[in-house]
Amino acid sequence: MPDVSDFILKLQRRRIEGSHATARQTAELLRSVVSQTRMPYTNQAAALLDAVRAVGEQLIAANPVELAVGNIVRRVLHIIREEDLSSSAVSFEGLMISEKSDDEDDADHKGGPVLSAAAVAAAARSTLRPRSLQTLLEDGPLPAAPSKSSSAGDSEGKSKSDKSAVGKRLKHSVIEAINLLIEEIDDCYEDISEQAVEHIHQNEVILTLGRSKTVKEFLYAAKQKNRSFRVFVAEGAPRYQGHVLAKELIQKGLETTVITDSAIFAMISRVNMVIVGAHAIMANGGVIAPVGMNMLALAAQRHAVPFVVVAGSHKLCPLYPHNPEVLLNELKSPSDLIDFGEFSDCMDFGAHGGAPLMHVVNPTFDYVPPNLVSLFITDTGGHNAAHMYKLIADYYSADYLVIKRKSTSSN
Repeated sequence: MPDVSDFILKLQRRRIEGSHATARQTAELLRSVVSQTRMPYTNQAAALLDAVRAVGEQLIAANPVELAVGNIVRRVLHIIREEDLSSSAVSFEGLMISEKSDDEDDADHKGGPVLSAAAVAAAARSTLRPRSLQTLLEDGPLPAAPSKSSSAGDSEGKSKSDKSAVGKRLKHSVIEAINLLIEEIDDCYEDISEQAVEHIHQNEVILTLGRSKTVKEFLYAAKQKNRSFRVFVAEGAPRYQGHVLAKELIQKGLETTVITDSAIFAMISRVNMVIVGAHAIMANGGVIAPVGMNMLALAAQRHAVPFVVVAGSHKLCPLYPHNPEVLLNELKSPSDLIDFGEFSDCMDFGAHGGAPLMHVVNPTFDYVPPNLVSLFITDTGGHNAAHMYKLIADYYSADYLVIKRKSTSSN
């Protein structure tokens, strides 16, 4: 099995930065898990599902704040389920064709067709499937008019070999689908950026908060299409990632203005559009984003400014904000806010009866309700907040929203 413990340690120590890198490395790890899972003669899909669940449960527990981990685990579980259903459907079509071929001699005597219309249609549909699925038809049909003298041992051996081949094809199909998922994660920036010219127009003023790579690439793409616009960047205290983004935008030739977070309401009337990134997009269309984002969304709504969220599909989370698995916040170190040397007297545990009078809270995330979001732009296009649940339903199965293995209680 792959080195799961090393990846868990990286998650626990926050050595993987960003949802994009987390999602990609999680998908690569689960691909290795699928590749190295031993397939039994029966219930091949169940074996893969159980192996992915076992690893996924550990990954989510290691860093529950990074929702991209759970998203990818659920996506892979959905992939296994869909590939298993496709394999079963193709095997059934092959069996139907085989049964029709047994009556070939009778059909010739009656002058009728060898195969029924349904069987012909099934065979035609199978040719449109990927090669990994089409090969199921090549091995699936049994010989026509089998001899009655064939031994039971031969039948049993053939059955086992057929099941083993089906298991290998299932694993191969799942790995191919995970490879496509990894490509989707890698291409999300480019796919989202291609839509920039449809939303950013000449001489507009764009406001963003903090630092989002998706937003940065989105603005770069509009600049490359000769769009002339200005960018206001709220600094994103206390980490001040907006300073870094402003420097990167200036290096690309974009006219950029840095403002404090407290100046958002004062400057929002000059803005044509707000474009921000997201930590996660929930099933109800709400957004978990860096702290301060809710204030920005309220300011945009108050002044009728479109509030646009750009995010890759790996950030689509099938859970709701009230789910116990969702940690809406994570408290960072107070050292980002204050100098312990300067405030040491205020935080002295012994001077005031053992309890300090000064407390410091440094939250990481905000929650933006769906009614404050004007538009979501993902790698699949633009979507209204009210329709995000439909998009999420295409990526996840309801049976695998809770990542937990079936308990095996001994009698």
